[in-house]
Parts: sequence; structure tokens; C-alpha cells
Amino acid sequence: MTAGMPDFGSLLAQAQQMQEQMMHAQEGLADLHAVGTAGGGLVSATVDGRGDLVSLTIADEAYDAEDADAMETLADLVVAAVRDAKGEAERLAAEQLSATTGGLAALAGSSAGLDLGGLEALLPPGLLPGPPDDGTDEAADDRTDR
Repeated sequence: MTAGMPDFGSLLAQAQQMQEQMMHAQEGLADLHAVGTAGGGLVSATVDGRGDLVSLTIADEAYDAEDADAMETLADLVVAAVRDAKGEAERLAAEQLSATTGGLAALAGSSAGLDLGGLEALLPPGLLPGPPDDGTDEAADDRTDR
């Protein structure tokens, strides 16, 4: 083999092993549960690692029948709690999956500039590090243009 050239057989075996590890890790996400709250705990939502809502708890104090806007307020609290839970589930899932993908991400981000020969297409989006963040907030730029 030529010096500096990767052993593609070994690379393929590593990719297959990592793919199996990813499948097991993704299956384990169903067992992961994350809780989000809103209104100081008046509304609590639980989602699994895939982001599916599995439980919603609303305290009696969250709804005031005499308040004309009570239903809208309650709906806002439910949405906020679910978003909070989904954000936590995404963070926990990323943490769990990073243990599996850490080696590949380090390899892809290494200064060796190794070309994975299209194998990166087999991985879920966002798994490999993207281009370095240049520090600009494009969303903020969009807001200031209005």
C-alpha cells in the first residue's frame, strides 16, 4: 500500500462497526425520557428520545375559569413545556450518540483531511462537524434587515 493512503478494507470494517453501534444507540433513544416545564412547573411535558410526547401534566392552578384568556395562556404553557422537553431530549440524545460517533467526528475533523469516500452519506445529518463557525449570527442579521 502507498504511504499516506488509508486501508479501505479497515475503513469499511470500522464504518460497518460504527453503523451497528449507531443503530443500537438510536434504538436506546426510545428508552430515554426528558421532562420540560413551563409556568413555574404548572405544566410538565415528558418526551422520549425520539421527541414523541409521552406524558403531559397540568396543575389545577394552571387554569382560571374566570380569566377570559385562560385557554390561550394554558395552550401557550403546554407548547412551551413540550418545546422545553424536546430541547432537553435532543441534548440528551446528542450526548448519548456522541459517545458512539465521537471517533468518527474526530476522524472527520482531523487535520489529516481524510476523504471518507462517500461513507459520510450513510450517517444521519449533523453527525459530522460542519464548517467552522465564523462567529456571525445570520438570524440576527436577518432581524436587523427589517
